[in-house]
Amino acid sequence: MKNTVFIALIILASLLTACGSINYFGIETYSPAEITFPDNVETVVIVNNAVPQPSDLGYEYILLGKMQDTTHLVTDSALTDACKVLGEAIAEQPYFKDVRLYHEPTRLDSLFFTDTKLTSSQVESICEESGADAIISIDRLLFNLKKDVYPLGEGYTVGAMEVQSTAVIRAYIPGRSNSMATVYMKDSLFWTETTPSFKLLELYLPKPEVAIRETGKYMISKAYANFVPHWIQTQRWYYTNQGARWKEASAFAASEKWEEATALWRLIYDSQKNKIYKAEAASNLALGCEMTGKLTEALDWANKSAALFKAQTSNEKDNNLKQINLYVQILIERVQADKKLNIQFGEE
Repeated sequence: MKNTVFIALIILASLLTACGSINYFGIETYSPAEITFPDNVETVVIVNNAVPQPSDLGYEYILLGKMQDTTHLVTDSALTDACKVLGEAIAEQPYFKDVRLYHEPTRLDSLFFTDTKLTSSQVESICEESGADAIISIDRLLFNLKKDVYPLGEGYTVGAMEVQSTAVIRAYIPGRSNSMATVYMKDSLFWTETTPSFKLLELYLPKPEVAIRETGKYMISKAYANFVPHWIQTQRWYYTNQGARWKEASAFAASEKWEEATALWRLIYDSQKNKIYKAEAASNLALGCEMTGKLTEALDWANKSAALFKAQTSNEKDNNLKQINLYVQILIERVQADKKLNIQFGEE
């Protein structure tokens, strides 16, 4: 009986090691801006073209089950913060030579709920006054705040706050009768606190004005990706198996020595008879090419890997097949993104 169990464990271990494993790791890839400005745009100015919500509009506040009707909400500072944060986020990326803030709001009306574009004459005037080649304007920024305070039991009080925010941001350049691009944004932040008294709860939950300022900054800070090339975090993987070459290649990959790892994966691919292992080596070769900047070659290898995996299974939900198909799509997007980056940096 003991021998039978021992032999079964050996067989199980052999099956597990024969299947190899996948090593995942994080990388950063450089992505183009959603909006491509003309080559002559070197300086941009951030403009506040939105109208703050009136304070008497208030917010929804339910205190111990009763709706309060005396709330006020001041949003002027949230608009100022949003413009500053957007300018700082764009300036942090090495793309424009200069990013400036326009000194005052452009709208004097009270129609806070309307989305009003800058006129062509306003664009010309602001660019001339600020010395900018283009404008990035917040044309609308609205907030909806809900606060609920209720008893939990045993003397504890719960406070929940949610702020929803929407924004319209546009890019303008002189000489055009309309904006060159429009970005619509929507996001929210939540706070929840539980305290043994109502007074403590008021200390822990943010004040309504603070909550909307934080929500506005959180949402608007992410808008920079629409206007400048930027780095994004993503994940990649490579296969490893038993055998000296597999292990050595994995060691090179773990040390980010991609040329050396790629050379070994190519030897494995050329010499491998097992179609699954050959597909895994091809997938690794796609990774090696991507990590050394050879995106078109990487896509070719990924397609070879996908064809090999597909030939071994009729199950479209096979994990290896799903994963390599995902990688093929990623590489297609990266090849397209690389072309767009070349345009945005004037390297066509």
